[in-house]
Amino acid sequence: MPAPVNHLKSRLAAGETLHGCWVGMADPYAAEMAATCGFDWLLIDGEHAPNDLRSTMAQLAVIEPSPSLPVVRLRDDDPARIKQVLDAGAQSLMIPMIETAEQAQRALRATRYPPDGIRGIGSSLARASRFSAIPDYLKTANDQICLILQVESRTGLAALDDILAIDGIDCVFIGPADLAADMGHLGNAGHPQVRAAVLDAISRIAASGKAAGVLSTEDAFIADCVKAGARFVGVGIDVLAYVGALRARAKQFIR
Repeated sequence: MPAPVNHLKSRLAAGETLHGCWVGMADPYAAEMAATCGFDWLLIDGEHAPNDLRSTMAQLAVIEPSPSLPVVRLRDDDPARIKQVLDAGAQSLMIPMIETAEQAQRALRATRYPPDGIRGIGSSLARASRFSAIPDYLKTANDQICLILQVESRTGLAALDDILAIDGIDCVFIGPADLAADMGHLGNAGHPQVRAAVLDAISRIAASGKAAGVLSTEDAFIADCVKAGARFVGVGIDVLAYVGALRARAKQFIR
């Protein structure tokens, strides 16, 4: 029995455009609610949300039975953390702040078993192998890992072509907020210079044959990104949707 098929990876490889939502409440109950909403994918945020390994694993467990495909964003490219999240059952990872081809290559190798990489061997006690119920996990896991690298600085954009030349990377995601800060427009991801840089990067990624990713809550810019070639498209953030709805409701009654 092989590792489970990663439908996010296969659908991106087939050229589909998939829309998803950031899941940042760090709670399985909230994640389960999000999993009923019909998004193509849900991203469990381990960079800016207060998630640890156990909360991430609990959210994976409630999202996996749903039609929404789970993705985990780690807080950095530490191979030890990558190994733990993979063993916990994640098959699709987003790694933030990638700035060089060498860093991208290291992140890729951290997600692969030898001889293709350096992932440690511990699947016999891991959720990923269904606790040894998948006898061929070690031999088939590499092919089902979807790796999304996040480029979000001028340095990263300068290295983009070299990053795109690496086989095994499924998607390169452009982070508008951090890119805006690095370009001198802190808190203004909508600045024309930032948006032009994002759209240019998306076009370059799409031309390489890899999937291009982006996050925005502005419908017009989402449409521009899709037109430029984005196919892994974040269109919502659960925390903002929650507080936005509650604040709007409160304003109806509290003066």
